[in-house]
Amino acid sequence: MPKRCLGLLGLLFVLALAGCASERRPSTRAAGQPDDIHVPPFARWPYQRFSREAAVQIAMREWRAFGQPVVVKHGELAGDPASGNERTEGLWQRIGEYWWLGLPFGASEQGFTGKHNQNGTVFSAGQDTGYAWSAAFVAYVMRMAGAGQRFPYSATHADYINAARQRGTADRSPLAIAAERPESYAPQRGDLICMWRGRRPIRYDELPTGRFAGHCDIVVALRPGLIDAIGGNVDDSVAMKRVPTTTDGRIADSDGRALDPDHPWFVVVRVAYDIN
Repeated sequence: MPKRCLGLLGLLFVLALAGCASERRPSTRAAGQPDDIHVPPFARWPYQRFSREAAVQIAMREWRAFGQPVVVKHGELAGDPASGNERTEGLWQRIGEYWWLGLPFGASEQGFTGKHNQNGTVFSAGQDTGYAWSAAFVAYVMRMAGAGQRFPYSATHADYINAARQRGTADRSPLAIAAERPESYAPQRGDLICMWRGRRPIRYDELPTGRFAGHCDIVVALRPGLIDAIGGNVDDSVAMKRVPTTTDGRIADSDGRALDPDHPWFVVVRVAYDIN
């Protein structure tokens, strides 16, 4: 074969490799393109109205997929957490779906999985704090339950906690969420209970307060003196917490102090579903 043809073939091969590499990164959103173009029709239109039962059952489904782990004292998981964590075959891909479907199209984090960065490179277990997926999990559940444009999908819990607090003072807000004081509102199934994380405590009265380290779980069951709540990225898994409550179902005492000795819950995000 002539050298000229070989050179052309080599160039085509290099371009093909470059094309494959570019396909490994999430596409950027074109001007005017909706940020939910990647969402399946059943959730995007949606086929069914935004449903409390859907959110609860989707969260329960994901919990079962991870082996139904339960948080015990001091925030540890009962059993062997490594048996169903973010790097397990079959589950790291599932976390990739939380990132891809939960976030707006074009978000830089959309290419993440439970063990890969946006370029498909495996990161070490020690680097996983840079790829925390608990907010993506909540966003995924809300998206699949039919929230549509009424939830502020984000990779950071603080974004929708702050939005929920601002929603309480904006009567015409399109959002379906509002922040409630934990000492005055008893969470219902499908609501979110949220805690601050990090060195500085966050109080309800400080909201909205910019970006801060936080975590939210989805309430899935109410029992006398307890709430069952499911969250993502809990010891690298989807896990359930059993949160103590007052006799009337609140997660804080009259002074706003969380009853849970292990988790500093400071706000409830009430979700206004179309169907209870």
